[in-house]
Amino acid sequence: MLSHGTIWHAIDTLAERHQLSPSGLARRAGLDPTSFNKSKRRSADGRERWPSTESIAKVLEATGATMDQFTSLLQPDEGPSSLEPAAAATIPLIGFAQAGAGGFFDDGGFPAGQGWDVIDFPTDAEKRSGTYALGVQGDSMLPLYRDGDILIVDPGAPVRRGDRVVVKTREGEVMAKVLTRQTPRMIELLSLNPEHPNRSFETSQIEWIARIIWASQ
Repeated sequence: MLSHGTIWHAIDTLAERHQLSPSGLARRAGLDPTSFNKSKRRSADGRERWPSTESIAKVLEATGATMDQFTSLLQPDEGPSSLEPAAAATIPLIGFAQAGAGGFFDDGGFPAGQGWDVIDFPTDAEKRSGTYALGVQGDSMLPLYRDGDILIVDPGAPVRRGDRVVVKTREGEVMAKVLTRQTPRMIELLSLNPEHPNRSFETSQIEWIARIIWASQ
């Protein structure tokens, strides 16, 4: 059955077979590098965005794949059998120190690459595609978050003033803060630990910002 999920799965699988990220596949196909980012697969109000037939045609041309090969990658959405318990959902997990290294995220701040661990997804949080977990390390987020706490991050969720967020700068610094102000030119962040300074950045200095939706406190 053709669905939003199955066609994006086929594109992701084709990218992996050619050792490309979704962004790399888009570039090779002559498209905007962000065309296939997971952040672009839903609109701000949650509506599904589908790749165009022109985009798929360019991907096939760039990779040399046939339409039959592409359609063979379409996996049907099948719910769990009523006779079997559903398997626990898992999400990728890394520590804050690792998150600052390259290769773990795509251009939109969604998990990519290798080296992730996995954990069971908490049932009292809302899971969407691209959700991942960060393990707190050190005391820079006390008293709100302690060393060893797990933060669940949704890079596709809208970010508003007052939200607890994870921010990655273009220099590779990753931090959890409270968003106090965001303009087209500036982002202002409140530190969770009063012993650490608040931070301000020009928008051009920020690689991505994502909302924290759950914490294992």
